[in-house]
Amino acid sequence: MHFCGPSPAVLIALLELVAVPALIEAESTELFGDISSAGEFESLSLTRERQQHLCQREVPVVFFQTDKDLVPRGNGSSIFYHRIEVCCTGYRRDTYSKDCIPDCSQSSPDNCRNGFCRSPENCECFPDFVRNEFGACIHTCPIACQHGRCYLNGTCACHRGFALDQETRLFCRPQCSKACGTHEACVAPEECECAPGYRRTTDLGCQPVCAPDCGYGKCIAPNQCECFAGFIKRPQRNVCEAECYINCENGFCESRYKCQCREGYRYDLNTTSCLPECTENCGHGNGVCVAPGVCRCFEGYEAHGSECRPKCDRSCGKYGRCLAPNICGCEHTGQHCLNGQCESGDHCQCPSGETHFVDRCLGPNQLNLQLSTDEKRKHFNLQLGHEFNALIGRLFNLV
Repeated sequence: MHFCGPSPAVLIALLELVAVPALIEAESTELFGDISSAGEFESLSLTRERQQHLCQREVPVVFFQTDKDLVPRGNGSSIFYHRIEVCCTGYRRDTYSKDCIPDCSQSSPDNCRNGFCRSPENCECFPDFVRNEFGACIHTCPIACQHGRCYLNGTCACHRGFALDQETRLFCRPQCSKACGTHEACVAPEECECAPGYRRTTDLGCQPVCAPDCGYGKCIAPNQCECFAGFIKRPQRNVCEAECYINCENGFCESRYKCQCREGYRYDLNTTSCLPECTENCGHGNGVCVAPGVCRCFEGYEAHGSECRPKCDRSCGKYGRCLAPNICGCEHTGQHCLNGQCESGDHCQCPSGETHFVDRCLGPNQLNLQLSTDEKRKHFNLQLGHEFNALIGRLFNLV
């Protein structure tokens, strides 16, 4: 498959951010027969441990489509949804084991590097490391001392403008002579900035940020919404909305049957959710829009800017262009010219000894073979309509 925009790995990340779920199938372990040995008990225990942080989520089946002419059928609550297993909130998929492990990315800028994430947002640093003011696990003396230097006796001497952390006394923090404002932190000597998870506003100073937003609620702390009276949060969702009977992913319910989509999304009646929008529908339906402005091209198509175009393995010549996967056609008429070359007169010119038949150049002994099966005859029947319109049908206004 070919991608327009980010790599497959980045694509998975945008979908998480916009509440569109990651498309990852979880491995499962099945046990058969009687469980009698200690090894089997251990296997069952391990299986349960791996599954305890797995949650089921329904994803619009359109995101699984890889062939332009083959729309998959979902196995979820309707044919428009596919049910997959994803890590529950507070957990992430481990790169190597593929198990769901605790996630500390919100409380630690490097997701608990040099430490162990015991539970969601509970980062425990390794020996000789300590958590600094930003939540990162950093070296302590005698190896190193943040914003200072280590003495031989293992103590830390801070640089000018810094002082030992009052709680741990194992690293140096910047000092500000004037107290920083609400939700602010001293990030450098005499310099205050908004604390992580907050951003500065013109009128109210540093305010918490909730991504993407709270809907019918207010953001009271980073990614923590408090709903207005009469509005609720659904399981696994942090947005405040009206009680409703539709899915309304990537948006929030205004009423029981009305969904307000976020910017970059449009409401889809089949899934009763908001699906991302892309320019010209990824090249007139040649791919799937998996995030606002991000296309995943179908097989046989490749990315060209913001759209997916058909790909031909060989050149279509000076007067031809690739009209469909591995199908060349003439530039202006659109006449298909498989195995031939388009001439300046916008007609397909076949090699010596071959004749143009419907959409391709064939030798004298190849015609019967091309019509040998019902499937092939059906193909040529469809192509006849295209060829008629390409050559003369486009000149008529048929009602």
